[in-house]
Amino acid sequence: MINKKIALLVSFVIFILSGVTTFSFFSEEKGLLFLSPISYKAPTSENGTTENVINSEPKTEECPLNGQMLSKTERNIWEVQRPLGVMIENHKQARPQSGLSSADIIYEAVAEGGITRFLAIFYCQNAPYVGPVRSARMYFIRFLEGYGQYPLYAHVGGANTEGPANALGYINELGWSSYNDMSQFSVPFPYFWRDYERLKNVATEHTVYTSTKKLWQYAKDKRTLTNVDEKGVRWDKGFVPWKFEDDAKTADRGKVVKIDFGFWDNLASDFSVVWSYDVKTNSYKRTNGGAPHLDKNTGKQLEAKNIVIMFAKESPANDGYEGGHLLYKNVGSGDILFFKNGQVVKGTWSKETEEDNIKFFDNSGKEISIVRGQVFIEMLPIRNKVNY
Repeated sequence: MINKKIALLVSFVIFILSGVTTFSFFSEEKGLLFLSPISYKAPTSENGTTENVINSEPKTEECPLNGQMLSKTERNIWEVQRPLGVMIENHKQARPQSGLSSADIIYEAVAEGGITRFLAIFYCQNAPYVGPVRSARMYFIRFLEGYGQYPLYAHVGGANTEGPANALGYINELGWSSYNDMSQFSVPFPYFWRDYERLKNVATEHTVYTSTKKLWQYAKDKRTLTNVDEKGVRWDKGFVPWKFEDDAKTADRGKVVKIDFGFWDNLASDFSVVWSYDVKTNSYKRTNGGAPHLDKNTGKQLEAKNIVIMFAKESPANDGYEGGHLLYKNVGSGDILFFKNGQVVKGTWSKETEEDNIKFFDNSGKEISIVRGQVFIEMLPIRNKVNY
C-alpha cells in the first residue's frame, strides 16, 4: 500500500513537471513559471576587480566590435569569450531597461504592434544586470549571424508559428539549439531570474533578467564555448570588423544637433525617438517616447557615438499569429542615414549573406568608418520620415 502511494506521488510530480516543461517550451513570451525572484540591487563589478581600478587604467586596447579604447584588464576578459546578443524589450512597462549603456552595439526594430525591441551585442564590456529579456525574432537572429562562429544568443522563447517568421525553428536549422542558443527555457536559474521589484508593479513577462558574466560562464562551463568552440575554432574566424576612427576635432564637428523619427505613426508618442547631439562629448543622447532614455544600472541617459538609420522592407508574416509577426529584409542592401561627429552621411547598408556582418558605405561606395564607441542601429520601414 505504501509503495502504491509512493508510486502515485512520483507519477503526480512527473505529470506536473511535464506540464511545466511543455508550457515553457511552447510559450512564446511568458517564460518559466518558477524562475526565482531577486530584488534589484545596484550592480557591482563583474570584472574581478573594482570599477575604479579599471577606470584608472590607460585605455590602450581597441574593442574589435566598435573600436572603443578600453583597458588591458578589460581586454584580458573579452579575449576569452565570444559575442553575446541579448533581446531586450522596449514596452513602456519595461522602462527603464538595464544594461543597454554597456553594449558595444545595439539594433532596434519593431517586434510587433509598433512596439520596438533591442538586440544588444556585448563583448568588450560586462553588464551585471541586463533586461527585461524578451523573445527572439528572425531579423534579429540574422543580424547576430554576422558576429562570427556561434555567437551566444540570450532570449525568452521566441516566435514559433509555422511560417517565414519562425525564429525558434530557424535557430534549430542553424544548429544553435542547446549549443550557443541561450534561451531561458534551456538555461536555468541563477543565469536568468525574475526581478522581484518589477514583479510587484508590472506584468510577469516584463521581469526576466540576466547577467553577461553569468551567461559567459554558463557558455564556458556547460557548452565549452569561450573564444574558441569545442573543436578549437575561434569565434572570429571569417569575421570582418568595421573601420574605426577617432573623434573629430571640435572645430570639425557638424551642426546636425537633432535626429527625430518614429517607427509606426500610430504609436509615435510612445515609441518616437530623438537623438540630441552634444558637441562637447561628440555623442548623441537618446529620448524615448518623450522622456530621457535611462539605464537603470547607472541612472544616466543612453548615449552613443554613432547613430545609423537603415531602411528595410517591412512586411507581415501572415502566419496566423494573433499578435502579427513581422519580417524585415535585412539581408541584401538598402539606404542609410549615418550620423556621427554632428554630421550626416547618406549612403547604403550591405549584408550580402546571413553570415556577413552588416557594412555601411557612402554614396561614392567608400566604407564609412565608425567613431570609436557605441553604435546604435535603428531599422525603419522604407520611406519612413526622419527629421534632422
